[in-house]
Amino acid sequence: MIAALWKPVQRDAGRHYTWGGDNDGWHLLQRHDLSVIAEHVAPGGREQRHHHGHARQFFYIVSGRAVIELAGREVALAAGQGLEIPPGLPHRFSNPFDEAVDFLVVSQPSTRGDRTDD
Repeated sequence: MIAALWKPVQRDAGRHYTWGGDNDGWHLLQRHDLSVIAEHVAPGGREQRHHHGHARQFFYIVSGRAVIELAGREVALAAGQGLEIPPGLPHRFSNPFDEAVDFLVVSQPSTRGDRTDD
C-alpha cells in the first residue's frame, strides 16, 4: 500500500472515459472519500445540469476558459481560477468558447452514486 504513494499518477488509457461525445476524463484518484479527475472539454461541450447530495466539488481550470452555471447564475472561469460547489447546489460545466478547456475536478467524498440530473 505505501509503495503506491511513490508511484506518479498520469492520464492514461486505463483511467480514461468519454462523455458527451467529444469530451474526455481521466480518473487520477478514485477513493470512496476523495476523487480527482482531469477533464478535457471540446469547444461547445457541456454537461447535464445536476447536483450531488453529499459530494463537495472544486473545479480548477488548467488551460482555456469555461462557464459554470451555479444555481441559475453563470460564473466565467479562466486558466488559474477555480470554483467550489457545495453539496445540493444544481450546477453545469460548459465550454461555450472556440478553444478546448482542461481542468481538474476534486470531489469529497466521491460522486459515485451521488449524482441526480435536474
